[in-house]
Formats: sequence, C-alpha cells, structure tokens
Amino acid sequence: MWLWFACGSALFAGITAVLSKIGVRGVHSHLATAIRTTVVLAAAWALVLATGRGALVLTAAPRTLAVLALSGLATGASWLCYFRALQLGTVSRVAAVDKSSTILSILLAALLLGEPLGLRALLAIAILGAGTALMLAPPAVPETGGTRGWFPFAALSAVFAALTAIFGKLSVQALDPNVATAIRTVFVLACAWGMVLLQGLQHDVHKIDRRCWLFLVLSGLATGLSWLCYYQALQTGRVGAVVPIDKLSIVVTVMFSRAFLHEKLVKRAYLGLFLVVVGTLLLL
Repeated sequence: MWLWFACGSALFAGITAVLSKIGVRGVHSHLATAIRTTVVLAAAWALVLATGRGALVLTAAPRTLAVLALSGLATGASWLCYFRALQLGTVSRVAAVDKSSTILSILLAALLLGEPLGLRALLAIAILGAGTALMLAPPAVPETGGTRGWFPFAALSAVFAALTAIFGKLSVQALDPNVATAIRTVFVLACAWGMVLLQGLQHDVHKIDRRCWLFLVLSGLATGLSWLCYYQALQTGRVGAVVPIDKLSIVVTVMFSRAFLHEKLVKRAYLGLFLVVVGTLLLL
C-alpha cells in the first residue's frame, strides 16, 4: 500500500511546482510560501478533524514533538529556498537540483537510520548525480527576466529537504502520519510567516491579484495532498524507497512545465532526465 501513497505524493508534488511557479509571479517568494503554507495547514487539520484523530495530538510524546518541530523548520527552510529559486529560474532546472535531495536522503538514511546501502544503491546515486548535472543545461527557450542566482537557493532547498525526510521518518514511527503532518505544518507556517514579518512583507498581501491567489491556493492544496500521501508511505515504507518514488515527480513537473509554461529542454537535459529516472528505479 505504501507504494500507491508514494506514487500519489509524486503526482501531486509534480503539479505543485508548476502551480507555484505561476503563483509566485509578481509576488515575493517568501510571502507566497507563507500564504500557500496556510492553505496546507488548513487542509491538513481539516483531514485530522474529519477522521476523528484530533485527540491523538495529546498523545504525542515530547521527543516526537521535538522531531516534528525540527522536521517542520527544515521543511520551512526548504520551501523558502525552493520558491525563491522558482521565482529566479526555470521550473525544470530548479526541480532537478531540488530532487537531488534523493542522494542526500539515502546517504543520511544509511548513516543515521541504518538503512542498507549496497552497490546497487551506490550505482543509482552515481547515475542520479550524472542525470542531475545534465539537466542543468540552459533551456532551449530562455525564460524572460533572467535566471541568475537561482542555483544556491535550489541547492539549499535540496539539503533541507533531505533533513526533512529523515526527521519525517522518525516522527511517523511514533504517531499517526496525518496527525504528524498537521503538527509539523504548524512549525512550517511559523517559519514561513516569521520570515515574512521579519522582512515586512505582510503589507504586500493586498497587492496580490486574483490569479496569483488562485494558483497559490491550488498549489497549497496540491502540496497538502502530496504530504499526506508522502508521510503515509513513510510510515510503512523505507526512506530509501519512498523518497526516490516521490522524487519521480520531476517527470510530472517537466511535462506540465512544457505544457503550461512552454519550457523546453535541450537534448542533453532530456538525457539527464532519463538518467534520473533510471537511477531512481534502480533504488526500488
């Protein structure tokens, strides 16, 4: 069953990237992140209450809450970096770097969780690395407005995403995944709005047009669904298997970015995408 949840996570995560790219146009990325996180929080808690699991929040041990806090803060940092990168660069290139968190997640899972790391996994990591490097080729049609400065944000997003996966695995082992998702989203929200208030961006809320609001809300809902599937899969599946499947969302992202954002990859980038998929499948 965890496999289906992992696939659902990949599908919704892939859609999220494109919806978010459209939603952050004309809006500071930090403010956009805070708004969509609010939507995710509402969706997560609505599901918890609808399924009658709200009382489970009181059963969470202090250690579990601490891990959830770390997971939420890591996610918040990852999102802030990711959506800033999306605002500066093309979706396909940003997603390629962000999905390299698969490599970091596998290595950290082996180091910290004792998950197996054999020759096949090492080969997959090498292929994933090569594929990611090839996908960094400039797009066939450069994005208007310039794309400088996106890489450091995308790289930091990958690092924090890898930490999120490890903390997420530790938290769902001791608590219902839906409840864990709802609790950790509180910390993500605090991180996102904290950054907004720190920079005084809350005054720009009224400047957001209806189109951006629509796509930010849709992006938040897609993220909420992706999270719920992801942590449901993590509860019974291995990090080294769940994370790679989730990262196949890059295929969905490339398809949707081409269809709706008219981003076209060069041949070298398509070869890189193929290698990323092959490397991911080797990990299963």
